[in-house]
Amino acid sequence: MTTVEVWAPAKINLTLHVTGQRADGYHLLDSLVAFASVGDRIRICPADALSLTVEGPEAAGVPADMDNLALRAAALVPQQGAALSLEKTLPAASGIGGGSADAAAAWRGMLARDDARAAALVDAPDALLAEHLDALLTLGADVPMCLLSAPMRVQGIGDRLTRVALPSVPALLVNPRLPVATPDVFRALGAKDNPPMPDRLPDFGTSGALIDWLQGMRNDLQNAAIDVEPVIGQVLEVLTDLHGCRLTRMSGSGATCFALFETLADAETAGEALQRAQPGWWVTACVLGDQTDMALPKAVAATA
Repeated sequence: MTTVEVWAPAKINLTLHVTGQRADGYHLLDSLVAFASVGDRIRICPADALSLTVEGPEAAGVPADMDNLALRAAALVPQQGAALSLEKTLPAASGIGGGSADAAAAWRGMLARDDARAAALVDAPDALLAEHLDALLTLGADVPMCLLSAPMRVQGIGDRLTRVALPSVPALLVNPRLPVATPDVFRALGAKDNPPMPDRLPDFGTSGALIDWLQGMRNDLQNAAIDVEPVIGQVLEVLTDLHGCRLTRMSGSGATCFALFETLADAETAGEALQRAQPGWWVTACVLGDQTDMALPKAVAATA
């Protein structure tokens, strides 16, 4: 069997409109999602049984049993066994899909150990996603959108996925290292029947055009998250004051926020200054866009 490595890029909600709530309690969303050039990494090695170890700078408190979405995702793919090693560089419970991206990466990696399904990941990923959508949704609404690591318009409860062509946009991601529980944020949300994004999205030719359009969109969970954890509001204020910042917003249900810039150099310079001022915060400059190719599983070794 082959040992594979899979990269799990962070998921960023450029917009997140809460448009309703079903009778079963699930919230209806309309969200524009992009993927970052930063993320976690998973190595999958042949083994007699399924197991997981977690290491890396953000590993503290991350479970290594079936409470971990990556291990549960791996268990969805029938195989003899696999030893998964997760290197955590994304903070947990932070609104950037760390656990969901890890689950999607583990699933891709397990599939890639079979030649036929590895080919499908490259040649027919949308069909593969459609075939396994219901199973992936059992892991959480964010998992299917993370499978392809491509920009998506996500609607419904996370089950309506439409690819979107987006230009790459430089960004600064900031988390104050205060986890925010998603159920608490939804409970604090006042209106749950907000307007969706326009039926037809524009053709974004440049990052500047994308940023200009995003100015008129929202994250409907942002104010509710600030009510739950006021430091999120402080983060957004600090980001707004950074030199070169064009737009600030919270991702997901928080607490990670992002600032968008015209150039990566501007984002990196702003990040260095912010890290000096707030050494306890998680701060990283990156590019948001399409990470499909980088997220494909890579064979790193062959074993008998």
